[in-house]
Amino acid sequence: MAVGDVDVAAAEAVAAEVGAGAFAVALDIADPHQFAAFLDSAEQRHGALSVMVNNAGVDWVGPFHEDPTRSRDARSMSTCTARPLDPSWRSSGCFRAMSDINIASGAGRVPLPGSATYAATKHGVVGLTESLRMEYRGSGVAFTVVQPAEVETAMIDGLARPRAVPVVTPDDVAAAVLDAVRRKRFEVWVPRSQAASAKLAALLPRAARETLLRALGVTRIAGDADSNARRAYHRRAFGRG
Repeated sequence: MAVGDVDVAAAEAVAAEVGAGAFAVALDIADPHQFAAFLDSAEQRHGALSVMVNNAGVDWVGPFHEDPTRSRDARSMSTCTARPLDPSWRSSGCFRAMSDINIASGAGRVPLPGSATYAATKHGVVGLTESLRMEYRGSGVAFTVVQPAEVETAMIDGLARPRAVPVVTPDDVAAAVLDAVRRKRFEVWVPRSQAASAKLAALLPRAARETLLRALGVTRIAGDADSNARRAYHRRAFGRG
């Protein structure tokens, strides 16, 4: 396994926990040169890739008009949408048989007031993966889009936690990814129950849909956030609190 992250110490900790030849590489997914070097390192150590998991994202929480310019530029888009395909994966004119897993979010299917830029990037991940699945049908690449609820990481520090909005662990998401690879599933929700409310909302007229989403607490997640509790995360992700 190859683990890439901007936080090299965290990547090394994961690699050490995995063991069995896992190694860590410094990787800013928004940098195409670092991404290419990461793929080269992975293939040099372990041979042709069989599974690629794109799990990157940054989330500035607050009123959209106060969102720092730096979080609405190419960094947010390129970080969150990542790079699911690379020309080096082609061999003799055909893509290798492999699984490409893109971690989106439940916010990739529904609005998330107070995290509008993040929601836009995750809608982008969903649209990208949906499109690639059709574009490369029959190529040997199996695409999967994973849509978790709030995940217990630093990204949700200080966010409100409405009862109707589940919070899952990184292990929950990892288990869903493994299941998707084994069963070649395309659309994965974590937890699965979240799919029902999102799909029901999509069928309702707009006024009813927004009423349902408000009742579930979607507007409270960011709207009731504790800005002081998020300051350390914002500083780490965007260089400012």
